Amino acid sequence: MLSINDLKKDTLFVVNNEPCKVLEVAHKKMARQGATCEVKFCNLATGDILTKTFFPSHKFQEADVETKECLFLYHHNGKYYFCDPHDKSQRFFLEEQIIGESRKYLIPNLVVNAVWYQEKVINIALPIKVDVKVVDAPPNVKGNSASSPNKQVVIETGATIQTPIFIQTGDIIRVNTQKGEYTERIHKA
Repeated sequence: MLSINDLKKDTLFVVNNEPCKVLEVAHKKMARQGATCEVKFCNLATGDILTKTFFPSHKFQEADVETKECLFLYHHNGKYYFCDPHDKSQRFFLEEQIIGESRKYLIPNLVVNAVWYQEKVINIALPIKVDVKVVDAPPNVKGNSASSPNKQVVIETGATIQTPIFIQTGDIIRVNTQKGEYTERIHKA
């Protein structure tokens, strides 16, 4: 069992029967009051980021979470299908609400990490950067660089990304999946 003093950055623990990962910890002591611990953590099953205050009486179970590489295959009717990269017959799927915002960057044959808890997959972890194709980009307008040198483009997954004005339909760009931002152009159309 873990106490509030054991909670440090990247510690895995269980809250409400769901595995969580500590992002930030702040120990506080108020006059005439017991010590408290304010913890910002990420629920690994839902992806939600929460902040909660814990007291010395709180005890936590350590989360036994494992990650394994898997390959994204396709999505159909709100289900996202994955398989073992070495054995494509071992398939599983996750519902759209479990994957959440990660679905914006899932392209076929992308290798991701599946997060396993109690012998079942609870979520996926994307690579930090993903290369995607631009399928729709508004045309450049000469003289438009003074006010706003960015424009919105649509990538192959259907998501929209802010990019510089020189990006065109057919370009392959690299996107940071954690921030949802354009980082660089990989290949010009």
